[in-house]
Amino acid sequence: MHIVNINYRMQTLIKRQTIAQVREFMEIFPAVAILGPRQSGKSTLAGMIGKSIANFIYLDLENPADLRRIDDVQLFFDHNPDSTVCLDEVQLLPDIFPELRSIIDRSRRKGKLILLGSASRELVNKSSESLAGRIGYIELTPFTLSEIERKQPEKKAIHWIRGGFPLSYLAKTDKQSYIWRKAYLRSYLERDLVQGSNSIPLMTVSRMLQMLAHNHGQLFNSSRLGESLNVSHNTIRNYLDFFTKSFLVRTLQPYLANSKKRLTKSPRIFIRDSGLLHCLLEIENMNQLLGHPVYGASWEGYAIENIIAAMDEWEPWFYRTATGCEIDLVLTKGSNRIAFECKATKSPSVTKGTYKALQDTGIKELFIVSPVSGQFYINKNVIVGDIKHAIAYAKGKELLKK
Repeated sequence: MHIVNINYRMQTLIKRQTIAQVREFMEIFPAVAILGPRQSGKSTLAGMIGKSIANFIYLDLENPADLRRIDDVQLFFDHNPDSTVCLDEVQLLPDIFPELRSIIDRSRRKGKLILLGSASRELVNKSSESLAGRIGYIELTPFTLSEIERKQPEKKAIHWIRGGFPLSYLAKTDKQSYIWRKAYLRSYLERDLVQGSNSIPLMTVSRMLQMLAHNHGQLFNSSRLGESLNVSHNTIRNYLDFFTKSFLVRTLQPYLANSKKRLTKSPRIFIRDSGLLHCLLEIENMNQLLGHPVYGASWEGYAIENIIAAMDEWEPWFYRTATGCEIDLVLTKGSNRIAFECKATKSPSVTKGTYKALQDTGIKELFIVSPVSGQFYINKNVIVGDIKHAIAYAKGKELLKK
C-alpha cells in the first residue's frame, strides 16, 4: 500500500491537461465518460477531480465490495441524490446504462456521473444507445510530452524510450520500466482480448502485435499479415479493429485531397505508445534504440502521437501518392490544414517528393519535427523545430486556407 501511495503522489505531480476538459464537460453533461487504456491514469485523474467535489463517491467495479454496493442501482442513487458518482471499469456492467439514463433524467443535474472505461467498445456502444445527448466523451492518453515537460523537461528522452504509461515512465530504472511493460502487454492480451473470446489464440494475436511493431509507420497490408499468420485477412482486420479501439494501435488514414493523382488508400499503422513499441521490439534503453532500424519510425510515431494528442479537435491524416510523394501528418479542421514531416536527425532536409506533395495539396508551409534545440527556417516556407515548437506552431500560426 505504501508503494501505491508513493506512485499516486508522483503521478499527481504531473498535471494532466485533461483535468480542465473534464471539469468543463461536467458543467455541460450529466455524465462524462473518460476512456483510455488500462493503467493510463484514469483512476488517478478521477481522484484528483474528486478532491474538489464535496460529495464524491468512487466505486471500482472490479472490487466485489464496491460491486455489491450497486446491486440495486436505483436504491444506491436514491441514497446518494446529491453525490457525484464515479464508476470505474463500467464496461463490466453493460446492462447498467438504461438504468443510468433513468437516474440522470430524474436528477437533471450536470456532472452527476463520471464513467471510467478501459477502452471498451461495449462501453461506447451501450452508452451511445442509452445516454445519447446526456454524455460527453474524453480520451485519456498516457502522459504526453507536453505534460511531462512542464515539470521534468530534462526527461524528454526518458519519456520517448519508456512511453507515457505512468508506472513505466516513473520507474526507477529503464530495466524496471521494461519489465513493467512486458507484464502489461501480457496482461493486456490475456485479460482484455483472449479472455473475452475462446476463439482467439493468444500466440497468434501476440505474433500479430509484434509484426505490427516491426511494421510501425508502414502501410497496413492485411493479406500479407494473414499469410504470415495463416489466418484470413478478415481475421487480421478484426484483430486490428480491437487493437485500434483499445487505444493500443493508431490507424492513420490517407488524406484524399482534391487531386487527380493516384493516392494510397491503405492506412498507416503505429503502436501508439512509444514505450510499448520499444518493448515489443526488445529495445530496453536509448543506446539500443539509436542503433536500431526502427529509430526513425519510432521518432515519427512519437512525434505524431504527441501532436495529435495536443490538437485533439483536429482530424489527423497522412498524404501519399502511388509515386511516393508524401507528407507524414496532415491536420485538418474545416478548411484549415497544417502539414508536418518527422525527421529523426538534427540536420533535416526536404525531399522533392514532399515539395510535390505540398504542391498537390495546396498547403504552403511545412513544419519539420526534429530532435533539435530551438526552431529555425531552412527556407521561407519550411520551419524546423522539436515537438514542443511543432505544437506551438499548430496552435498559434495564422492558418492557411484551401
